[in-house]
Amino acid sequence: MVIDRLELIHDSRNSDLAETVSTDVLQVSPESEVSRTVIDWKNPWDFEEVYGKLLDFCQAYPFNTDEEQYLAHLTTGTHVAQICLFLLTESRHLPGMLVQTGPSRRKNSALGTCHIIDLNLSRYDSIAARYHVRAEQGLDFLKAGIKTRNRKFNSMIEQIERVAINSKSPILIMGPTGSGKTQLAKRIYALKRSRNQVKGELVSVNCGTLRGDAAMAALFGHTKGAFTGADVERTGLLKTADKGIVFLDEISELGLDEQAMLLHALEEKRFRPMGADREVESDFQVIAGTNQDLHECVRRGNFRADLFARINLWTYQLPGLAERREDIEPNLDYECRRFEEMHGRKVRFNKEARKLYLDFATGPEAKWSGNFRDLSSSVTRMATMAGPKRINEAIVDGELERLRSQWMHQHPGDDLLADLLTPDQLAGLDLFDQLGLRETIRICRQHETLSEAGRRLFQVSRLRKTSTNDANRLKKYLERFGLNWSWIRETRMTSD
Repeated sequence: MVIDRLELIHDSRNSDLAETVSTDVLQVSPESEVSRTVIDWKNPWDFEEVYGKLLDFCQAYPFNTDEEQYLAHLTTGTHVAQICLFLLTESRHLPGMLVQTGPSRRKNSALGTCHIIDLNLSRYDSIAARYHVRAEQGLDFLKAGIKTRNRKFNSMIEQIERVAINSKSPILIMGPTGSGKTQLAKRIYALKRSRNQVKGELVSVNCGTLRGDAAMAALFGHTKGAFTGADVERTGLLKTADKGIVFLDEISELGLDEQAMLLHALEEKRFRPMGADREVESDFQVIAGTNQDLHECVRRGNFRADLFARINLWTYQLPGLAERREDIEPNLDYECRRFEEMHGRKVRFNKEARKLYLDFATGPEAKWSGNFRDLSSSVTRMATMAGPKRINEAIVDGELERLRSQWMHQHPGDDLLADLLTPDQLAGLDLFDQLGLRETIRICRQHETLSEAGRRLFQVSRLRKTSTNDANRLKKYLERFGLNWSWIRETRMTSD
C-alpha cells in the first residue's frame, strides 16, 4: 500500500527521532511525502490536554475528502494519544478510517501487513442487529417482560433506559400509589447492575415511616450514645448504599432538616452521622418516588426548593392503570404468570370469563384507584377461588361485584368535583348536574384530546348525525361550570 503523504506528529524532545523516521520512510517509499507537525504536551498522559491539542490539529487541517482518502495509525504514541485519535476518527473530526499495520507473518519477507478498520457501524448489519436486540432487551427488562401498548408509557420507558445507562444523576419518579414506582426503581438498579455500572446495594427507604431522630439515624447513621436509645453504632442507609442506589420512596414525607442533610449528601457525597465528629463518604445514586405534587409541596413550604431543583433533573410521571387501559390485558397476563410462579399452579380463564373481565376492566366503570395493586389482588382472589380449575364467569361476576363495592366506598361522592370546584360552586349544583359532570370529568381524564373525549361522550348522537362537532359541544358543556379541558387534565388527583 503506497502512502502519498504521511503526517508525522511529534513533540520537540523527539525531533531527532522524527528526522530519522522521515529519512527511513523516504528510503523505503520515495513516492511518499513526509509532513512533520510539532505538538508539545505538558503531560502526554493527560487526556484533556492530548485530546484538545489533537482536536485543534484536526480542525485546522485542510482535509479534502473529495480528492484524498485519510487513514489514522494508532500503533505508536501513548495509550492516551491512541484513544484520542480513535475518538476523533469515530466522531469524524478526522474524516478517515483506522489503519493497523504489522510485520509480515512469513519468515524472510520484507512485506508487512495492513488492515483497514471502517468505524461506520451502519455498514455492518449484524452489529446493528445485535445492538438493536440489546436495546430491546433493556426496554423489555424495565417493563418486566410486559408487552405494553400505551405509546406514551413506552416512549417514557425508552428514555428512562437511556438515562439509567448513561447517567448517575438523581431520577424522580412521580405517580399515584400502586402505579409501579418501587418496581421500576428495582428494575433500573438491576439494569445498571447487569451493565456493571453499580457495585453496591439497592437500599429502599419508605420516608413516610421516618420521623425526627429516627429519620436522621436511619438515613445518616449515628454513633453509640448519640441520643436516648442509641445503644450501638449504626451505619446508616446512605452509607450502606455506597457505590449503589438508594430509593427514597415518598420523599415528600421527609422533614425539612432531613431534606437539608440529604441535599448536602447528594452534592458533596459526604455527610455527618448523628453524634460523629467527622463526615463519612458515600458515592450513591438517588432514585426518589412520590405520589405528591412536589411543585405544590415547595409552594406550601413543605419541601425545600433547592432539594427539588437537585432531584428534578430526570423526572417521570407514571400514569395510573386507568390511564393505560390498553395495557390492562398484557398486565393481566403478567399477574397470572406471577401467581403461577408464587403458587406453582397454572392460572387460566375460560374464553367467556376472560372477555367478561376485560370488558369491565377496560371500560369506564372500572376505577382502578389502587392501580396495579388492585389488579394484582383481583387476580389473586379469582385464582384462589378457581383452585386447579379455570376461572369461569361465575367467579368473574363475583369479583366484579367486589371491585364495584370497593371503589364505591373509596369514592363516596364528590371527590372529582371537589378537586375542581369551590365548596360554594359545588353546593350550588343540583345532584343531577353533579352526577353528569362527575362522569364527564372521568371520561375527560381517560382520553388524550378534547375530540376523543367528545366522541366518547356523544357517540350515539354523532352516529345519528345530530351533532357535528363533539369537541366544541364538550367545551361548551364544561364552560357552563367554569371549567376547561386543560385544567381538568392538569389537576388529576392522586387517587385517579
